[in-house]
Amino acid sequence: MKTPNKLRARNAVATMKEYHPPLSGRTGLRLDFNENTLSCSPRVAAKLLEISGDKLTIYPERQPIEALVAEHLGLPKQQVLLTNGVDEAIHLVCETYLEPGDEVLIVVPTFSMYEIYALSTGAKVITIQAEPEEEFRVPIDKVLAAIGPQTRLIALATPNNPTGGVVSTNDIIRILEAGPQAAILIDEAYFHFHGETVLGEITRYLNLFVARTFSKAYGLAGLRVGILAGSAEQMKMVRKVSSPYNVNEVALLCLPEALADQEFVADYVAQITQGRARLEKELSRLGIRFWQSQANFVLTKIGDKRVEFVQAMRRRGILVRDRNSDPGCAGCVRITIGTEEQMDRLLAALHETLEEIHYTPAVSQVRS
Repeated sequence: MKTPNKLRARNAVATMKEYHPPLSGRTGLRLDFNENTLSCSPRVAAKLLEISGDKLTIYPERQPIEALVAEHLGLPKQQVLLTNGVDEAIHLVCETYLEPGDEVLIVVPTFSMYEIYALSTGAKVITIQAEPEEEFRVPIDKVLAAIGPQTRLIALATPNNPTGGVVSTNDIIRILEAGPQAAILIDEAYFHFHGETVLGEITRYLNLFVARTFSKAYGLAGLRVGILAGSAEQMKMVRKVSSPYNVNEVALLCLPEALADQEFVADYVAQITQGRARLEKELSRLGIRFWQSQANFVLTKIGDKRVEFVQAMRRRGILVRDRNSDPGCAGCVRITIGTEEQMDRLLAALHETLEEIHYTPAVSQVRS
């Protein structure tokens, strides 16, 4: 006889949304998840071969590498926390500052985990729609109007995923000053492809947090390592909810090598920015609607033929991401940028696919 199941998850968890990235069956040129499409630095690859088994028997010591990363960023070590990717950085901010009933503001479409981690605390998520007709720009006046005494977190990605748009430093400062009672989390996961940051404002604004990742330009997505930066006073609070062993030993051993090879990062970023311009130029020539991007991807509007488009590209060995379910992104497909050779493959497959599915762009999709 089975014991009655009386164990129940918290209501906030039982009712929250789930995020299931379509990771299975990803065979081909993976231009669907905004990963580094080339490799990690050769220095990192060499370090991986040097790591002996005895290194894996000890608990990882995060602090020395954390200090190295802080020095690289030009920040005191007390202001930087290494995290298990940007995902954990978001989770830690939510766990540190949100109580049930608190309000969280996010501008959609954007990274799903802001809403998911906020909902898990019992907070109320208020979404503000960025309009595709307005280039998905953050509607700053609407954001400022939505800030109230219960607002405890505002999360913004710049460049944003999946749109590739950015938020100006001036607008971020306006938000910081309008909501001093709220944690303002600026996700700079795609910083390297844009080059602008608000890290320098951390000392001035005690409610500012900046998240970064080593998954994109550095090519370390498999090692799961990122950072969260903020004022020393607030980071002391965040550290209370962080595991002391949240970043694995292999990542910690490889990170110094990754930081030391800035030539690799700069070369890869240059290839991606060139490829991005090349794709945008071709989309414009073909009359396909797209949104100008400052990240390593471009969001396009294929329309009613998006499913056929994604499937036809897959048959040609190119994976792209259907973003139709994102708010305001009906008919949209996101394409990650690759190296020059990879862009040759992408553009060849793009032309073949458009011909196969008999794609004709609507007048409203053509950029003016």
